[in-house]
Amino acid sequence: MGRVILNRVLGSIPVILIVTLITFGLMRAIPGDVSAALGGVSSTLAERELIRKNLGLDQPWYVQLTKWYAGLARGDLGRSIFLGKDVTQATFERLPVTVSLSIYALVLTLIFGMVSGVLAALRQNSWVDQAAMMFAMIGVSMPNFWLGLMMIVLFSVQLGWLPTGGYIPFTQDPIGWLRSATMPAISLALLQIGLLARITRSTMLEVLRQDYIRTARAKGLPNYLVVGKHALANTMIPVVTVIGIIVSLLISGAVVTESVFSIPGVGQLLTSAILNRDYPMIQGGLLFVTMLLVGINILVDVAYAWLDPRVRYEGG
Repeated sequence: MGRVILNRVLGSIPVILIVTLITFGLMRAIPGDVSAALGGVSSTLAERELIRKNLGLDQPWYVQLTKWYAGLARGDLGRSIFLGKDVTQATFERLPVTVSLSIYALVLTLIFGMVSGVLAALRQNSWVDQAAMMFAMIGVSMPNFWLGLMMIVLFSVQLGWLPTGGYIPFTQDPIGWLRSATMPAISLALLQIGLLARITRSTMLEVLRQDYIRTARAKGLPNYLVVGKHALANTMIPVVTVIGIIVSLLISGAVVTESVFSIPGVGQLLTSAILNRDYPMIQGGLLFVTMLLVGINILVDVAYAWLDPRVRYEGG
């Protein structure tokens, strides 16, 4: 198990370095300049050049990249140009919002996705199966930003049940948090519910056709034991991998969802940084998110190895 974890950690280092290079290159390639945003529309060319010089943006790209990596080696992700604070501090201030929203969406995904997938497999070709798969297809096909806007129109503007946006911390007001996070969480989760339901159904159908399931039923075991103890346990092995992908999609999808619902999370922070060309915030924020996603994938690999002993034996 230790070797499996070590191999995953070492294998993630090139991924992180490639992400930093791509981020650095793209932000310098797209139109726009932070000096224009700082100087304003009335600023002169000389004033903008002075701003670029003060920020070190007039230096060659390889010098800027070297300084970035040097700071990264010291654990310094830089300082946000517009926020006036360390990138690490700004990210950690917003992180609890994104994490709480993602956890809420993940809980909804696991409950509705797995339950609908299992029920569809147990009632194959019935109306339950068709209804579950139709719901899954709708969820997979519907963009989360469009769903978020439609939910705001219906539940906030028309019915007045939920706030149009904003965020209330759970520690401050649990009911207020639930009201402010429900629509964003559903908007995030619906696509993942459809994906998980389809994967769970197909995997469960395959497991239910195995000989050991027929043997368990031939021995007279109750159906809930056959499904819950034997079938579901083996269904979880490939489903765990999908859950890791889903968590990554939830975190990345928060960039759009937080902007739609005006939620002050990491996603909105990165969106504002991109619009303002806040290079240190973009590079440091995306690096932080990348490391978070890599850590999640490592945890999924560990869970997979724990569920399937063959992975432990092969990985050492």
